[in-house]
Amino acid sequence: MLFAIFGNPVNHSKSPLMHNYFFKKMGFNHCYGRYLLEDGNEIIKKFKELKIKGANVTVPHKEWAFRLADEVRGVAKDMGAVNTLVLENEKIIGYNTDGPGFMEVIKEFDYKNPLIIGAGGTARAISYLLKADIVNRSEKRLKFFKEKGFKTYTWDTFEFKNYDLIINTTSAGLKDETIPMPEEMLKRVFKKAKYAVDVVYGKKTPFLKLAQEYKLETRDGLYLLVYQGILAMEFFLGMKIDKKEAEKIYFEILKN
Repeated sequence: MLFAIFGNPVNHSKSPLMHNYFFKKMGFNHCYGRYLLEDGNEIIKKFKELKIKGANVTVPHKEWAFRLADEVRGVAKDMGAVNTLVLENEKIIGYNTDGPGFMEVIKEFDYKNPLIIGAGGTARAISYLLKADIVNRSEKRLKFFKEKGFKTYTWDTFEFKNYDLIINTTSAGLKDETIPMPEEMLKRVFKKAKYAVDVVYGKKTPFLKLAQEYKLETRDGLYLLVYQGILAMEFFLGMKIDKKEAEKIYFEILKN
């Protein structure tokens, strides 16, 4: 069977590396690739053209996947974002493993007041389970969160509180050296925080570098990649897998 990841950018993605290694270790004759999708409106069309069994969806196409899937199941229905597409009985079904995967990442953190930076698909998935405040550069993308009852801010309306867990869900730092919010604001937030998590992986982002200057405990997106990937793999294969064994396999290849 064939699987893939859709995104833009997508060349940096380690999903093919970890999933193909998992297939090899488990003796599955499957293959996983990556596809640079510029127009999210074509995600289902490309899924069908490539004749794949399942796909992961990364920025900025998670909301397109939600809107265009034949059916959306589970927590993805409330999140308004899909990060996993699976062909089931000739229908393309959408799921979301970001939220549950992220909760695995922070399960050892002792936090009470989380703050999410960004308002895209990953923020939707995480916020649903985390019940965090949301801050975003523009007002427009905050509409979804306001309708769900979240406390939301823009740079201009942001109120400084004692946030102890700061999560960057934007792509800032992925292709450049930018940070996800104005520097002086972020520094002030970090002064009161204990933890910082960035969903970007493959490099130490300026966001995490700054967090470490303030002695925060940090996690990069590699942890989220692994935990959401394990849950997605269960959907791909249509079966439960040994999560501890899968976690060991994924970290084995990614850290080496």
